[in-house]
Amino acid sequence: MPKLPSGLANWNSLAQTLGDDCLRISSYNLHRCIGRDGQQDAARVAKVIDELGCNVIGLQEVDNRFDGGHASLQLDYLAERTGMEAIAGHTMVRHEGNYGNGLLTRHPVLNVRQHDFSYRTREPRGALDVEVDVAGVAVRVIVTHLGLRPAERRFQVNRLLKLLHDAPMAQPVVVLGDINEWLPLGRPLRWMNGMFGRAPAERSFPAWAPLFALDRVWVRPRHNLLAFTTHRSAVTRQASDHLPVKALIATGMPGRTKG
Repeated sequence: MPKLPSGLANWNSLAQTLGDDCLRISSYNLHRCIGRDGQQDAARVAKVIDELGCNVIGLQEVDNRFDGGHASLQLDYLAERTGMEAIAGHTMVRHEGNYGNGLLTRHPVLNVRQHDFSYRTREPRGALDVEVDVAGVAVRVIVTHLGLRPAERRFQVNRLLKLLHDAPMAQPVVVLGDINEWLPLGRPLRWMNGMFGRAPAERSFPAWAPLFALDRVWVRPRHNLLAFTTHRSAVTRQASDHLPVKALIATGMPGRTKG
């Protein structure tokens, strides 16, 4: 089995051998489906989701609004195009529509919670907290998008860690999203790595010339994380200002593989 420098197995080769008890999951900041060309094109984003080969997609900057009679219901559209179930985690609710996080899943949904991480007068932020059934195992997936200022991120990560402090250690937990943190020694990253183990970092922003590893996936227990990569293709470099990242995660149900 080929290995990456991080010690994680190669995503593509491993994905072909693992069974349905392995969680294939992605985090993707859609940037309201506005691409490098300045055009809002949800169909282009749907092509990216098809390319990913994942059964759960955590989304950020999803725009569901009615503007002058024109509907831009991105989450519903993407669910219909990809054949997945959509869960909304809006952080802004306005008369013209909603904006924020979202989740697409092919796994059955067991529970949905939403958490407010808003900080003072800054842009509202939150976390979408969803339990999905992966081959009989309840996996908790938390999708978030942290703030632009350091004080915001410290506040929001503290809220997140308190939220998970009493979570059962036996239950697999995945935290993913755009964390807006580019300093490896920044406190939010150190705090998250302290609870979950160090998350792999691959540059994902900006999509056309990636410099910063803003999009992350943390897994508890850490050894359940089997592979992680940034998904690069011609369409991902055009569809949003972020590249999607994806991971393969064991769910604690040994003995199931294809073939």
